[in-house]
Amino acid sequence: MDIDATDRLILAILQEDASMATAEIAERVGLSQAPCWRRIQRLKDAGLIKAQVYLLDRRKMGLNAQVFAQVKMSAHGRSHLADFAEAIRGFPEVLDCFVLMGSVDFLLRIVTRDIETYERFFFEKLSQVPGVQEINSMVALSEIKSTTALPLAAPEPLEGGNPHFLEIRR
Repeated sequence: MDIDATDRLILAILQEDASMATAEIAERVGLSQAPCWRRIQRLKDAGLIKAQVYLLDRRKMGLNAQVFAQVKMSAHGRSHLADFAEAIRGFPEVLDCFVLMGSVDFLLRIVTRDIETYERFFFEKLSQVPGVQEINSMVALSEIKSTTALPLAAPEPLEGGNPHFLEIRR
């Protein structure tokens, strides 16, 4: 699907605040409400907008520990990657799971109430998944940057060939 600069601006605004009224989005992008609504529906229908959600503050929800776990599968375990993926999908503590190339097979982002809760999760759930050979856990001390917003580069480069990013009007 081809998207133009107005679509990109709408998407950037929605990434910032998906609860914003269509009329306000329309005003910010220079459209009337009906054409703006149609664009948003087209972006949803095309699958560019996957969901509209509220992002919760994990610390205010009592989830103070954030751990990154590198998981290495045994040679036998690699033949059952689908089973591993299914098990991981069943753990609400795991927020993200990525398949990697390199010395480890998966990278997980895990949140729990505290380190003791992570320890229980580690021993009672994660390390019990069949095929897991090794897990290296790294505790995040603080967050420097955390976002769900994609960098929506404009399609045409600026002078010098560097892409520029859309500026959201407020």
